[in-house]
Amino acid sequence: MLRSVRSKVAQTPLLGLRLVNLKDLPPARILTCMSRLRRPFLSERFFFLTVKLLPSCKNLADGDFACLARCLDAVRCRQRFLVTAWVFLPDHWHAILFPPYPRTISQAMKSVKLASTNALGRLRGEAGELWQPRFFDHALRTVQDYWEKVEYIHLNPVRRGLVARPEDWTWSSAAEYLEPPRKSRDAAAAW
Repeated sequence: MLRSVRSKVAQTPLLGLRLVNLKDLPPARILTCMSRLRRPFLSERFFFLTVKLLPSCKNLADGDFACLARCLDAVRCRQRFLVTAWVFLPDHWHAILFPPYPRTISQAMKSVKLASTNALGRLRGEAGELWQPRFFDHALRTVQDYWEKVEYIHLNPVRRGLVARPEDWTWSSAAEYLEPPRKSRDAAAAW
């Protein structure tokens, strides 16, 4: 039975549960009792991601978007994960990534954030952190969930009032989704 409102259930290293009363712990010890973010799925699935700038950083502009795109593409090629939809906005960005095993979503995002922080810092002549320490991710479990997130990503600049149509925002994959699929040479030759 819980004794007070401030009691919390914490997870032990052996995955058992124990009762922790935060009121009785010194402030420094409270931080060690707080749970770390655990992701039940790490790779071999599509993830919807949101990465936000620190509130103290100035918003991204076109030159920054181009640098961020180069960083994301370089890390994607090096680590061999898929990026199937994306959008860069002045204060945050979204993407759908698929990290193949053994690469995890956390490893991929750490590399993207580190590479982009360094490159954007050089470009802007600034030093220090750029992105908020964590990122939001959602493991996509159904095809419907996937397409809802693609639509959310592509409509984001419209909702923010940056453009009238999703395909008008340069820093998005929306225009790529409007193109007809490319036929391979063998398929074209067969016709």
